Amino acid sequence: MTGATWVTGLGVAAPNGLGAEAYWEATLAGRSGIAEVSRFDASSYPARLAGEIHGFADAELLPSRLLPQTDRVTRLALVAADWALGDAGVDPGALPEFDMGVITAASSGGFEFGQNELRALAGKGSQYVSAYQSFAWFYAVNSGQLSIRNGMRGPSSVVVGDQAGGLDALAQARRQIRQGTPLVVSGAMDASICPWGWVAQLAGGRLSTAEDPERAYVPFDDAARGQVSGEGGALLVLEDADHARRRGAPRVYGEVAGHGATLDPRPGSGRPPGLHKAIELALDDAELQPEEVDVVFADAAALPELDRAEAETLAKIFGPRGVPVTAPKTMTGRLCSGAGPLDVTAALLSFRDGVLPPTVHTVPSDRYDLDLVVGEPRPAAVQTALVVARGQGGFNSALVVRAPQQ
Repeated sequence: MTGATWVTGLGVAAPNGLGAEAYWEATLAGRSGIAEVSRFDASSYPARLAGEIHGFADAELLPSRLLPQTDRVTRLALVAADWALGDAGVDPGALPEFDMGVITAASSGGFEFGQNELRALAGKGSQYVSAYQSFAWFYAVNSGQLSIRNGMRGPSSVVVGDQAGGLDALAQARRQIRQGTPLVVSGAMDASICPWGWVAQLAGGRLSTAEDPERAYVPFDDAARGQVSGEGGALLVLEDADHARRRGAPRVYGEVAGHGATLDPRPGSGRPPGLHKAIELALDDAELQPEEVDVVFADAAALPELDRAEAETLAKIFGPRGVPVTAPKTMTGRLCSGAGPLDVTAALLSFRDGVLPPTVHTVPSDRYDLDLVVGEPRPAAVQTALVVARGQGGFNSALVVRAPQQ
């Protein structure tokens, strides 16, 4: 094997588009999926906006036997994986089962399924609790169900790292490919827009309480006051380059070229955040200099302290306004572990189409020395992208992807 890890298939479920092309079209058009929560009555909660996925016809896309045993997040993952495999031209049944792995990330697991079963337990009794509750709520359920559905028995696992987890999952998939597994389905999907999930997110203290969908989630803006939650993400088919060539993969979107992950120091220690080191590690792994990066997909926390730390880190590494920076997640909300793989998908499509997606709704503050892509897509010859993600608890992850070099 060459050691190169190619992305050969994309599967997207996002608040502003189902399917990679629908998502990309909406993103370049600046269409946002953020609106008032509709999956439950959020009127009594301080935060009432979310990036929800509408029009997902799970009953038409999945076997009926899977519906009673899966949470919404798993159904989204199963369908996105189907789309990614189809896009890659992969028939799992035609490949050796131990040559295929599944590595996903999760931040919440099947919260909505668990909430419904707890309601049944409290209101009706234990005999009304589904036996599927034993696994449908679990963080690893997406990896397990994807493995079962597609007969993938190679190295499989789950990463739990909040917002950073999705990038870490892709990096783990790359490591397994380098160790000999020809193909891995990887990425992340999260969906916890239900009262139980909402309370958990509110407890983190980062959700925006703004009521205007166009001004609720505005990173790097003087009016930034928190995040908007969302559901969805992306699953990708990652392959060893030689394997993709041998089987005649119909397309190659790009290469996963480098990764770095760190943890922030203990609060109050006086030591700097770990994001700078994570980016340095990713660039070193990819054997790149900062000036070779064409765009940064920002974490974009939309909290002044965190925005400042990210902006200062990027300015130190790339120079003030030294690289275009974008945050298309302003159209979807922050999708927890699903955000990183969705940004990677956007980066790969940027290579293909020669354009940088915009950051919508944000009015860039003079406090941040960033070349933020706002308003409209920006034409650009994009060959290399850095995707950054930070999770609560101090997780930092940075992933470098580059255009196909066949």
